Amino acid sequence: MRITNKIMQRNNLSNINTNKVYQDKLSTQMSTQKKVSRPSDDPVVSIRALRLRSNVTEVTQYYSKNIPDAESWLDVTEDALKNLTEIITNMIKQCTKASNGDLKSADRQIILEQLKALGDEVYSTGDADYAGRYVFTGYRTDTSLSFDKEYNTKYEITEQLDNSSITQLTKVNTGKLLDITANNYNDQNQDYKDITENSVSSIDVYRIRLAYDDCRDVDAKPSISFWEKDANGAYKKDMTTWDSKMFQTVSSTADPYSMAAKDDDALIYVPDTGEVLLGKNRYEKLMSCKDDPSTSGKNEGEIRVTYQKDHWVKGDLRPEHYFACTSTDADQKVTKYNQEYLKGDAAKQVIEYDVGFNQTIQVNSTADECFQHGIGRTVDDLVQAMQDVVDLENVKTKIEGLQETATGTDAETLTKQMEAVEKALTLAKDKCQKMFESGITTFQGYLDDANLCATNCGTRSSKLELIDNRMKSQKTTFETLKSENEDIDVTETAIDLKSAEMTYEAALMATGKVMQTTLLNFI
Repeated sequence: MRITNKIMQRNNLSNINTNKVYQDKLSTQMSTQKKVSRPSDDPVVSIRALRLRSNVTEVTQYYSKNIPDAESWLDVTEDALKNLTEIITNMIKQCTKASNGDLKSADRQIILEQLKALGDEVYSTGDADYAGRYVFTGYRTDTSLSFDKEYNTKYEITEQLDNSSITQLTKVNTGKLLDITANNYNDQNQDYKDITENSVSSIDVYRIRLAYDDCRDVDAKPSISFWEKDANGAYKKDMTTWDSKMFQTVSSTADPYSMAAKDDDALIYVPDTGEVLLGKNRYEKLMSCKDDPSTSGKNEGEIRVTYQKDHWVKGDLRPEHYFACTSTDADQKVTKYNQEYLKGDAAKQVIEYDVGFNQTIQVNSTADECFQHGIGRTVDDLVQAMQDVVDLENVKTKIEGLQETATGTDAETLTKQMEAVEKALTLAKDKCQKMFESGITTFQGYLDDANLCATNCGTRSSKLELIDNRMKSQKTTFETLKSENEDIDVTETAIDLKSAEMTYEAALMATGKVMQTTLLNFI
């Protein structure tokens, strides 16, 4: 085959161009620090790069955003639960002090003020929020746990209880004893002069303490529904209901407790204290409600109490976080909450964060786990019991002062009244001491719930810490693999580039000499 100068020139130019393309490739790699700039450069590296970049992005989302966000949420929750446990612990301490029968009036007043302060503080702790989201309100993170001001929204609330919610309350009936003053103690027309030991009595009554006091009393009597057995001993298909027509509404100032104690079939609604008082027969009927373990999907021990409340003050817990209820605002807009509770389909409102590949962690604790209504209502009962003793002590002090100057018939009247006060004080102190002793156990139960909630929160935090360490390791691993797949070896590429430059220059020199050589050079 005859090789002409033209062929040699074309071959040299082609080789120079190849060297230049290679040099450009190396130069691009040096400037981008990447092995490929387009998928066609190396399909295998490109496919692997897409996969590794996706992994790095996902791990970075977990490690840099989701996990820190979950940690912050758990930290806020843990701090709030710590405050709650401290408050309940202080309540137990106050109960322990108050259960000591040998207390002075000043000591009782201090305990009274302490309990009131703790009762006001306990639910405000539940309004803790993280980044504007309330941490104890389930999916309703935009709604506070308690009302932040006074509202007049009507709620119809259905509490789902069992017979453990029925308790026995001791009530000391003091008659007009607390109304005695220096001006009326000897007033025959108002029966003050006839007050004796017999005017004071103690009664026991059965009651259901509702979650709220100051309930609606105008055309809003409650109803109670429960499962009852038929004559064959089988549970009826539908719940038996004691409707509002069967209830009698009585204010706490009208002595509804004596009325309930005297009537075995009594159903008395006390809206201002949030109580339903039961006669003996009603009590026995509800106490017979027990869950049948042989049935599923239905709790035969459930007792439903439906009532209304339309006035809310700051600090009242919002019922939509706890109960099946219906609200009606000033514009008559009706909103239903948690109706699935009545069907037995209550699902826990769990908020979870994605913190790893196919791995989630719960970050929230719900209010019903730790901020129960019973805490505040128990405080109310204890405060009232202590206040009754303080009030009687004030009356006793008042009568003692009057006795210093009284003579004749007035002195005899004051002596009888003092005997009545002494009896009432004995009964009230005994009741108060027993209630505070019981309060220790009650608050210990709430403290156990709070500690369990705090323990669960701490367990999640520990688990999250382990996940965080693993994600950190995985992030490093994927970034290393991504770098090894995409990034060049700078030293090796620099040497290759220098070599390519030298090759290119040598090719130019060789081609120049070839181009200069012709047949004329041999003539």
